[in-house]
Amino acid sequence: MPKIVAYIAASLDGYIAREDGSVDWLPESAESGYDAFYKSMDTVIMGNTTYEQVKTFGEYPYKAKKSFVFTASKQIKDGNVEFVSDVDKFVKDGFPGAGENIWLVGGAQTIAYFLKQKVVDEIIVSIIPILLGMGIPLFKNMENETKLELIKTEKYAQLTVMHYRVLK
Repeated sequence: MPKIVAYIAASLDGYIAREDGSVDWLPESAESGYDAFYKSMDTVIMGNTTYEQVKTFGEYPYKAKKSFVFTASKQIKDGNVEFVSDVDKFVKDGFPGAGENIWLVGGAQTIAYFLKQKVVDEIIVSIIPILLGMGIPLFKNMENETKLELIKTEKYAQLTVMHYRVLK
């Protein structure tokens, strides 16, 4: 079974995006340990909403990684990603075609699904020093309790990164 890590940024009040999906509040460049993390991953997985948001940033940023996008609808071929419509089968079959180190990019529904399936090994959250007041919560529609163990906390200039192990 591959190692699956949810790595995501959130506002101090727990939102990963504004209500409209915008992430304009994220710092453009900040030391956070992201580069080392990114190099350690060989596969990225995200939901279709997150993928559509990523496409607005310009060139697809994960070209060097195997990429899977979960979607309920049929998608046109895309050279950057492989679309998966049967998520249950993909998980049950052990993530066919994925590498050994998977970055669960998001969004909230995809993270909640993977936590419910008990396949997430670690959660890394970069806390951005802003209070959005409302938006898309980091953990949405959680159906079960998930216990975590804090592995480490790192402070950078303007943000804090909390790294947890998911207890199964």
